[in-house]
Amino acid sequence: MKMTLKHIVATEKATTMIDSENKLQFIVDIRVDKRAIKEEVERIFETPVKNVRTMITFKGEKKAIIEFEEEGKAKEIGTSLGIL
Repeated sequence: MKMTLKHIVATEKATTMIDSENKLQFIVDIRVDKRAIKEEVERIFETPVKNVRTMITFKGEKKAIIEFEEEGKAKEIGTSLGIL
């Protein structure tokens, strides 16, 4: 199975979203859809995902903004990944 998630986005805006909106940002494979992104995030981090938004960056990469159902889960995952 090919990995959908490439890496986490660790910008100042992304870290603000972790604290205020319970969301994480990832750069993902450009060919995958929202459902595949949601399934992979739920499988890797073992937590339910509330919403997935995607966009294409100016660099031509696909960015996914993942909102978690469980309050504070984005901060917990961000801390475990070392971006907070």
